[in-house]
Amino acid sequence: MAHLCGLCLALRSDHGQLARIVTNYDGLIVSVLAEAQADRTNGWRRTAGPCPLRAMRTAPVARGEGARLAAAVSLVLASAKVRDHVADRDGLLKRRPVAAAARRVAASWNRAGARAGAELGFDTAVLVDAVDRQTGIEALAGPGTPLLTVTEPTETATAAAFAHTAVLAGTPWNAEPLAEAGRLFGRLAHLLDAVEDRETDATSGSWNPLTATGTSLAEARRLADDALHGIRLALKGTEFVDGKLAHVLLVHELSRSVDRAFGPTTCAHQGYGPPPPSWNGGPVGFPPGFGGEPHTPPRGFWAGCAVAIGLCCTCKMCCSESYEGPWSRKKREGCCHKCDCNRDSCDGCCCDGCDGCCCDGCECCCPCDG
Repeated sequence: MAHLCGLCLALRSDHGQLARIVTNYDGLIVSVLAEAQADRTNGWRRTAGPCPLRAMRTAPVARGEGARLAAAVSLVLASAKVRDHVADRDGLLKRRPVAAAARRVAASWNRAGARAGAELGFDTAVLVDAVDRQTGIEALAGPGTPLLTVTEPTETATAAAFAHTAVLAGTPWNAEPLAEAGRLFGRLAHLLDAVEDRETDATSGSWNPLTATGTSLAEARRLADDALHGIRLALKGTEFVDGKLAHVLLVHELSRSVDRAFGPTTCAHQGYGPPPPSWNGGPVGFPPGFGGEPHTPPRGFWAGCAVAIGLCCTCKMCCSESYEGPWSRKKREGCCHKCDCNRDSCDGCCCDGCDGCCCDGCECCCPCDG
């Protein structure tokens, strides 16, 4: 939440109130990675004032160059998305006055993102070029076209953004492994989006990379698993000051996303971990299935507080196989129900006391065969 609010406030401060509508979870990862590599004494957090989206509470939020880079990337990509919708004449954009206004907003966002990127030493032209090439690649793709040819522009864009966080944090030796992590993150996001949208695209007649290239779900799953493994290795090769949040998001939550899209693997441990405590459903724009559950009516604030107290007092949040979120009413997994932890040797749950997670070779707790 600190990074999400930091992105929103960076957009407002640098680009005006209207720019805040492009706040998204894609950019959040950029801010997380920048802060994870940085010395925390350099003012990477500040206390923000009350906000209606936080029930008028103050909160610590991310600040500085990481949040500004996330804002610049978000603006440029949102600009490209608006231009795509205008070109496709989607919805209200069929009307010329609306389309003309949308084009002006997109152009303004693109210029603002480019200026902000230049101030941070990041050339946003690589993002614009990737979006422009994507359209041409999709137009030429057909049965037999390698799926990775279609995902390449997304991979290139995310690799550039991830790598530049190392420059901002003053750890240029991290640029190479982070570029690899970003490339595979982009591939995975593209694959999951294609799998999630496959049936809907078939019904509406929209273009889908799996259908267009004739790629089977089994092959898409193989590519997704390879990407997950590559991201784990890339993160192990990155020097973090505090990489816990990056690990949770880019290892555990991405694994959960893959299992939601394709179905779980045979190993109950593989890729799982407790979801971030502030996570409340899957956001638009992040890899499909990223923390999302079917919609149920949420509880009110005070009713949720009462349920939360009950869950804590009965240890269900830690020990039960699953429980209902106190406010969202979404299904949640108990933090430790899959971890047969040896707490004396592991100092808590697997990811806190071991360098990595169970499936990466940690034998001091939760040994598994997968």
